[in-house]
Amino acid sequence: MIRKAALQIGVPALLAFIGWNAYLAVDHLQRVRKTAALTLESSAIQAKLSGVLKDLTDMETGQRGYLLTGDPAYLQPYTDAKSRIEMDFVDLRAGLSNRTQRGRSLESQLESLAGSKQIEMEHSINLRQQGYRHRSFKLVDTNEGKDCMDEIRRIASSLSSAESSTFARLDGERTAALQTAFSATIISNSVLLLLAVCLFGLIRHHGRLLGEEAAQSRNALAVRDLQLEKLTSALSGQARSDIIAINTNSRLLLENYGGFLPRQGHEYAEQMKETAAQMERLRQDLVGSPPSNGNRRAA
Repeated sequence: MIRKAALQIGVPALLAFIGWNAYLAVDHLQRVRKTAALTLESSAIQAKLSGVLKDLTDMETGQRGYLLTGDPAYLQPYTDAKSRIEMDFVDLRAGLSNRTQRGRSLESQLESLAGSKQIEMEHSINLRQQGYRHRSFKLVDTNEGKDCMDEIRRIASSLSSAESSTFARLDGERTAALQTAFSATIISNSVLLLLAVCLFGLIRHHGRLLGEEAAQSRNALAVRDLQLEKLTSALSGQARSDIIAINTNSRLLLENYGGFLPRQGHEYAEQMKETAAQMERLRQDLVGSPPSNGNRRAA
């Protein structure tokens, strides 16, 4: 009874623990994936910041080359960067959308300064294209563009530092999540293995005891069969003797005293012989023994 109750409790407990172990594994995996996605997002923001600075630097390089030489070929870096910077700012805004208010505010300032820098560069290039070389250099000498770029680099550096801190924090969280998942997996699998071994041992022990009980039952049944066979044999022998005696007495009664018996007495004697024959046939059906000589004669 105790073994059966233990099995009834142990099997569902094992299945429940397997389900709980699977839930823990999936939960830790989702956490690691989420942290990894945030880490990649932080890396992407850093890349977009670098892209914006590179665009502005390429535009500034093209501007200066054209102002110095007047060769339109030097405007190629400016033109290429100008076509990229708008999309880079779109991606940067999207990346910083789930950051703090300060981060979004710095991005807005960065975009405003970049717009001012582009206006300054566009103005100087237009002056140079119109032949006002001195006026274009004079505009550059005001250091308006330099101050704007310095402020852009400062804001970009602040954003980059914040993202570096975020990246370090996320990377630490990812490492901690991996360590936690690894430890939890080892512990849960160890407990699961221990529970499975205990349950397997209990099932094996229960099976061995059931085998022993079955062997004992077979032995007891064999003893009862032997006893029943002996009893049946004894009863069959006694019944056979009684049937032979009835047949013999009925035959002798008819042979020796048949002339003195009335007709009803003859009928009773014949009924006794027929009843004895039926009893012999029934006995043979029960014990499977061949008919006796006396019974064959009676028949």
